[in-house]
Amino acid sequence: MSIEKSNPVVSRELLIPFILITSLFALWGFANDITNPMVSAFKKVLELNNTQASWVQLAFYGGYFTMALPAAIFAKKYSYKTGILIGLALYAAGALLFYPAAAFEQFGFFLAALYILTFGLAFLETTANPFILSMGSEETATQRLNLAQAFNPIGALAGLFVAQNFILGSLQSDDVDASGNVIYDTLSETAKAGIRSADLMVIRNPYVALGLAVMVIFVLIAIVKMPENHEEEKGGSIAGAIVRIFKGAKFREGVIAQIFYVGAQIMCWTYIYQYAETLGIDNRSAVPYAMAALGIFLLGRWVCTYLMRFVNTGRLLFFMSMLAIIFTLGAIFIQGMTGLYSLVLISFCMSLMFPTIYGIALEGMGDDAKYGAAFLVMAIVGGAIMPTAQGMILDIGGTGYSDTRILGVPEVNFSFVLPMICFVVVGIFGYRSYRIHTSEKIIDAAE
Repeated sequence: MSIEKSNPVVSRELLIPFILITSLFALWGFANDITNPMVSAFKKVLELNNTQASWVQLAFYGGYFTMALPAAIFAKKYSYKTGILIGLALYAAGALLFYPAAAFEQFGFFLAALYILTFGLAFLETTANPFILSMGSEETATQRLNLAQAFNPIGALAGLFVAQNFILGSLQSDDVDASGNVIYDTLSETAKAGIRSADLMVIRNPYVALGLAVMVIFVLIAIVKMPENHEEEKGGSIAGAIVRIFKGAKFREGVIAQIFYVGAQIMCWTYIYQYAETLGIDNRSAVPYAMAALGIFLLGRWVCTYLMRFVNTGRLLFFMSMLAIIFTLGAIFIQGMTGLYSLVLISFCMSLMFPTIYGIALEGMGDDAKYGAAFLVMAIVGGAIMPTAQGMILDIGGTGYSDTRILGVPEVNFSFVLPMICFVVVGIFGYRSYRIHTSEKIIDAAE
């Protein structure tokens, strides 16, 4: 069913607030995708195994889990603008902590900096997503969120560009000799120490610059008058609101689907570098494939936002999940460049998943939407847990990526069975959304 012209996705009077808040989607996209290649970078610089290196994502997405509910409580009590300013302050603080982390050369310090940085991202996402949903009718809410989320991969592409040109391309620990052997592995401890210090400063500098840029954005938003979504505060405890939202099967299933979706996204985007490395492609040369995945992801966002005008969102989510499973099977069982292309194409299918799950789960929640949004942001913890599980699979035969074969393929290929399982869960949610929950809504309306 098409959306009537009387219900625009964004009304003219709300266009400027929409643009301002949408710009934040690019800002956290930058942080996400400059960090994904750091799993491989820290592994090489600090000589970690795959499981230890995956702690980068554990710290990054664990911060979301920790701070999402406090952020929602804060936003409920105060305002969207205040929540955004708190988020930007924490974002800047975490990024600037990379400076002392590099000076101390401690992996734990870097993890702590990332953890604090994502406290800020949790505030931003918990506040910005429901704000976008509220900027118009509920009928166009999911379209509006998909439109805003379409700017997230633009920031992500910028993050990958910085990672490729200012980090990965400058790391001495990744240099190889004429025979293709990593020079760093053959050096003495004294020589390694010098390279380690230099490489950690290379990793540090873009984050410090990012922190300074975020401070500038903080000042701009602080001085610009921005309309808030004024809500009449309703009675009842936070615990009561949480009980109410979890009574709904659609919301409970949405949280579960979001956990698995985020896990799948982070695994596909983090381990594309390890997958490419088994094909003889170094980390810097693998960045264009990650960029291609993000470009396809961005294209998918625009295409799916348009298709939602004519296709039920749950049905489209189910279809894309099935297509993602097919591409994931290609990444697992087709070795060589075709497998890598299959891995890249998964991103087209993932493009609509986060905002669509988010919009379906929060539909009809009214005043409790901020608390519901908090749990959906907490679901980002899937991005902390599942990459670690994938790292453990990669360590089965050693710290390499093709030390052993499972079901006839290298362990890096086999490890993508985890994203495939995640897409099955998302597909089930999409199916139930349009076959069961939509029917329930029609029955409730009739009553």
